[in-house]
Amino acid sequence: MSMSDSPTTETAQSEPTTASPRLSVLMPVYNEEETVEAIIADVLAVPIDLELIVVDDGSTDTTRSLLGKITADPRLRIIYAPHNVGKGAAIRVALSHAAGDVIVIQDADREYDPMDFVPMLDRIDQGAAVVYGTRLSKEAMSLNNEGRHDKFYYARRVLPFLTNLLFRTDLTDEATCYKMFRREVLLSIPLRCERFDFCPEVTAKIARRGYKIYEVPIHYNARTAAEGKKIGWSDAVDALAALIRFRFRD
Repeated sequence: MSMSDSPTTETAQSEPTTASPRLSVLMPVYNEEETVEAIIADVLAVPIDLELIVVDDGSTDTTRSLLGKITADPRLRIIYAPHNVGKGAAIRVALSHAAGDVIVIQDADREYDPMDFVPMLDRIDQGAAVVYGTRLSKEAMSLNNEGRHDKFYYARRVLPFLTNLLFRTDLTDEATCYKMFRREVLLSIPLRCERFDFCPEVTAKIARRGYKIYEVPIHYNARTAAEGKKIGWSDAVDALAALIRFRFRD
């Protein structure tokens, strides 16, 4: 599905600011009634120049109603898809509206702390074109007091191993949500993702173009399936297959 024919409609809470923001935060949302208001407040509280583009991906709970009640903010734009199109497609829709010099992905489940945008942006300022927020480096594991392994721990370990093997990268956390790009770099990538394949597709295509992916340790508070986590083992298998597929074709 291309950007031009994506079946979405837009409702803006308020007009965006006229000057280009420093950072565009792209947030796909699907059935996140427990966290959506709080995560939007978290992002808007980060003390940097940013815009937040929320794409409600056809939520069927009260998420849409809650989004409609959020106080207007010139940094916030909300786009409503008429039906569920998938996380990757929602990110591509948000990207088509982004005006920032730098772009980052934000999930709506509050597993990640938007304050980590600050050190990631610092790395961009130091010359990086692509920065991932890692949950799995030694420093990040210490930061998060990571003494337990959830059921996706080993999948998160296998994905960077395979990525490094296929693309000669040096990653500790390929599947991290926090992926930050200079605008021109991300816009140069022909994305085709629909669901959770955004991560392997963008990583593969970035690596194939020779960009160095830098990592910054971030905070992480994993939630369980009972708490609303949507990704499953089938998505991990799909990600592995996608990495292999994108190694040999664009």
